[in-house]
Amino acid sequence: MKIDFTPRDLGFHFPAEFAKQRAMWLSWPHKEASWPGKLDAIYDPYAEFILQIADHQKVCINVADGAMHHFALGKIAESKYAKSLSNMDEILENITFYYHPTNDAWCRDHGPAFVINPDSKTKAIVDWGYNAWGDKYPPYDLDDVIPTLIGEKLGLKVFHPGIVMEGGSVEFNGKGTVLTTTACLLNKNRNPHLSQYEVEQYLIEYYGMDQVLWLDEGIVGDDTDGHIDDITRFVNHDTVVTVIEENKSDDNYDILKDNLKLLKKMRLADDSRLNIVELPMPHPVIFEDQRLPASYANFYISNEKVIVPTFRDDRNDVEALDLIQECFPDRKVIGIDSVDIIWGLGSFHCLSQQEPDI
Repeated sequence: MKIDFTPRDLGFHFPAEFAKQRAMWLSWPHKEASWPGKLDAIYDPYAEFILQIADHQKVCINVADGAMHHFALGKIAESKYAKSLSNMDEILENITFYYHPTNDAWCRDHGPAFVINPDSKTKAIVDWGYNAWGDKYPPYDLDDVIPTLIGEKLGLKVFHPGIVMEGGSVEFNGKGTVLTTTACLLNKNRNPHLSQYEVEQYLIEYYGMDQVLWLDEGIVGDDTDGHIDDITRFVNHDTVVTVIEENKSDDNYDILKDNLKLLKKMRLADDSRLNIVELPMPHPVIFEDQRLPASYANFYISNEKVIVPTFRDDRNDVEALDLIQECFPDRKVIGIDSVDIIWGLGSFHCLSQQEPDI
């Protein structure tokens, strides 16, 4: 299905996360139901995440109003990490608040998909439909309009494909390839009227891609129906890190083994094979008898750092951080405790969305 004047037609594409960024976008967490009994506990690691990025690039935060703006500034300033900094005033200058009310905090999925045209030095936004992962957590009306509100604020053209798509479901290599999962994008709770071929055409046309590669299932505990950002991530144009489970009795063992087999068979748009780095999974993180989707793959890549969730698992935390550091020799890899944050069923990548520079 070809639609005239899509981003691809106009020379736009979605850059890889490791490309140069102008800013990181967030939506301030405020929904108690997303972290029942733990909302206040997440603010300390969340504040460190903000400050680690704001020391070298812009951070833009959606808040409901002046009261939430004031509350957020207080939580950032009172955090443990903030107290270790001598240049807080300078860092705070890199943080900008936007009065855009949200239902929830998962900016990766409801936030703007920024696309760029390097030739004309222009930027635009794709505003995909958002239905809270298959209508699981209504209401989501405020989240659904966030990309257009940001586009209006920044004076950017906004494209509206008219189908549901989430940022955590897609991963890009910056050279024309998008990686995703059948478990999520072909789930009937997203776009039941579309075939796999039709979904691919939307990805190609609106993200400005050449090819779509498919993995199968996501990890246990992931309420998004299998987002790619918990399992496999590009670290450069031809290299991915992918999580594996060593324990054969773990529910993730076969899922991740099958995805690894698929990765080994894949070829990129230039017909080259993927370089694959295997990341460990942390020991199961369980809270209130619920298996949580803890994964080291849910890291955020900024201009100078890679922020990786850790899970108080000494051996696997260290191994994962070392492996990721080897993949990013030009960036500093920082681990931030995510045991409380993961109770919301997502971590740093799920909470954030990058805005590329041009």
